[in-house]
Amino acid sequence: MTSSARKILPARFHSLWRFRRALRTFDRKGQRGFVMAMLLALITIMGILLMKGIPAITTEVQREQEAELIFRGESIAKAIRIYAAKSGRYPNALAELGTVKPRIIRKIYTDPMTESGEWDLIYAVQPGATGDTQSLPIIGVKSKSQKDSFKIYNLKTIYSDWAFTATSNLLGLPAGVAGPSPAPTGPGSGANPGSGTPPKPGDK
Repeated sequence: MTSSARKILPARFHSLWRFRRALRTFDRKGQRGFVMAMLLALITIMGILLMKGIPAITTEVQREQEAELIFRGESIAKAIRIYAAKSGRYPNALAELGTVKPRIIRKIYTDPMTESGEWDLIYAVQPGATGDTQSLPIIGVKSKSQKDSFKIYNLKTIYSDWAFTATSNLLGLPAGVAGPSPAPTGPGSGANPGSGTPPKPGDK
């Protein structure tokens, strides 16, 4: 083998080695790029599915809160009713419900529809001109949330209108139920106008 051949062969082997090394490097980079592309695709798909699922999750959470609101409100109303029967008066604060022995309520529940958990209290009488509610008898509670509800409760679809009371209204009907229609009067009604009593036999 001539000296020139000895010089050419190592150079060719070196070039081939560099080419194979570059090919392996490119292959590793290609694999990393493929993996990154797959991860990005998976993240995108998961994001789309999550965005579609959020409304359903939110709706389910709100429905559970509605059920909890009804349970808590009715529990407090029932406890107020029992408290009044035992003590002869309505409480001036919800905390008084926890002082009765044996216990009439598991605990003084909070409003599940608001972050503060504070109820809008319903009093037996309207506050005076000063708005002072101290020492006023409490007959029920309602939520402070102005949000629309999924469920219709006592014909009401806003949480702040869901009244949980221990008493009936002046007509003796549960809160939220419309009263009876007034009795018909006038010609053909079968009653004497203004008398309030049915006509007697023989009356004209």
